[in-house]
Amino acid sequence: MKSVLRAFSLLTLALALTVPADLAANNYTFFVRQVQMPLGTQWDVSVDQEGSRQSPLAINPHGARFELWAVKSAPLTSYLVDTTYVNSYVPVATVNITSEDPYAVIPRTRADRPFTVTISVAGMSSDPAAPEAARTVKLLRHVQDYPNNGDGSNINRNQATLYSQGSLNNNGTHTLSYTVTSIPGGDRSKVRGEERFSVYSLQDYQAPESQLNSKFIQIWPVADCSVAGISSSTVVKGIAPDVSITLQDLYPESVTYAQVYQGSQSLGTQGALVPGASIVVNGSAPRNEAIHLRNWDSVIEADGTWTMEILTVTPFGIDRLAHTTFTVARSIKLNGAVTSVD
Repeated sequence: MKSVLRAFSLLTLALALTVPADLAANNYTFFVRQVQMPLGTQWDVSVDQEGSRQSPLAINPHGARFELWAVKSAPLTSYLVDTTYVNSYVPVATVNITSEDPYAVIPRTRADRPFTVTISVAGMSSDPAAPEAARTVKLLRHVQDYPNNGDGSNINRNQATLYSQGSLNNNGTHTLSYTVTSIPGGDRSKVRGEERFSVYSLQDYQAPESQLNSKFIQIWPVADCSVAGISSSTVVKGIAPDVSITLQDLYPESVTYAQVYQGSQSLGTQGALVPGASIVVNGSAPRNEAIHLRNWDSVIEADGTWTMEILTVTPFGIDRLAHTTFTVARSIKLNGAVTSVD
């Protein structure tokens, strides 16, 4: 057995660990941590975004866990991207999480949107006489909120709440679909945090319970806004009034803007962009912003009823955050009579 296990030392660090394709463009560096069981001895090795290298330590009879970490330079933040566990007969499992957001660094979605978890298991024995650890894996689902409108960079993931627990007893692909997140919160549209799905091997006489693979998805709140300076009672008789727009929880990689069009509000109408009324959010977490509109008369030239809308474009489509109708009445009408004296 020892000679077989020492052969694992020639196993490359590629394993089942994968680096998202666009991490290198975001000032990330990477390392693989090998954790020897059962003592927990650790050894870190720097790795490139692509390629492979030999594991630094021979794998003993209790197995080893390999963790792929991504480190962002500014601000200095570490992310556990992927894990896998290697032993003589323990099954192999991978977890993949997808949503409507194609962002590849860390899976993410919005509090009102669905996501899918795919778990692939291989190497489980079908022999009823085999040890239970060779026939079964355990699936855990944890939820954790981000307090104080945080972005998850400084949370203690050991404090996550175990939401559900189950087991998988056959090889193959298992798909779990969720319509919305289960992260706790009073206002369901405003929850923020993460859900983690982990597959564990079972403890037996040879090795302790070990994490085979784990992935998490970040959940961000639904954006909202308030508008001050214009309302349904506003009548523009001269210069357009100054308008203040307060935006909260704009989704990462979104575009938000104000538009106007003549007529009563009608969802889906394409209007004219109000000058100076667009916000582009780049990055990995939501943002709060403010827009102050001045000198926007050029887009409301005609008298009549007009509508102003605040729209946000995200991976989930176009959403209206707010709207209001108002009246433009700049024309001057003169009523009089003409008389003459002969």
